[in-house]
Amino acid sequence: MFESKYSKVLTVILVIVIIAILGLLGFLAYDYYQKYAVTQDTSNFVSDFEGEQEDQNVEDENIVDTDENPFDNIEDTQTASGTKKKTYKGFGVVATMEIPKTNFKYPILEKVTKKSIETAVAFLYGTGINQPGNSVIIGHNYRNGLFFSNNKKLTNGDKIYITDNDGKKLTYTIYNKFETTPEDTSFYQRDTGGKPEVTLSTCTDDSKARLIIFARAD
Repeated sequence: MFESKYSKVLTVILVIVIIAILGLLGFLAYDYYQKYAVTQDTSNFVSDFEGEQEDQNVEDENIVDTDENPFDNIEDTQTASGTKKKTYKGFGVVATMEIPKTNFKYPILEKVTKKSIETAVAFLYGTGINQPGNSVIIGHNYRNGLFFSNNKKLTNGDKIYITDNDGKKLTYTIYNKFETTPEDTSFYQRDTGGKPEVTLSTCTDDSKARLIIFARAD
């Protein structure tokens, strides 16, 4: 009888272990699928965005500037500089960003909201993407490779490529990386010597501090 009860206990324990393993495998599979789906989606958007910007630049070069230009009176939804504003999943896009070292390809959304930074990275503060001065871009660290999760792997000298809505693509070089408190904004306004700079901001893996990266346009 004792052996029978012992056998039943072992069976129950085995079933629990199997269920736990299956649950863990299911979670890992879902996490992998989510990462793959988001990465593919954002990468495709970046490629399409940059392709459209190149096509628009070619079209602009081919337009003859005369008083009888048939396009003069056509109105469209445009940015202040005259280019069409792009959207990603309902959010306005100010630019796209690529970081080859971490295989990062994401749109930069124009506003920081709870939902927007669950969708991509977003413009938080500054003079404007690819404009002289500093622009702060914020993103989550989900510790699974999404968004700014791999920023900890970046080092001085690594390159960042940003293409804005006007089709201008600038290369930025990382020159500083440090941790600070979540409340610290002292570096938002800084002298950039008249050059465009970006600041990438995300939380550390333990969520106790902020990982900050400075990059300057070449």
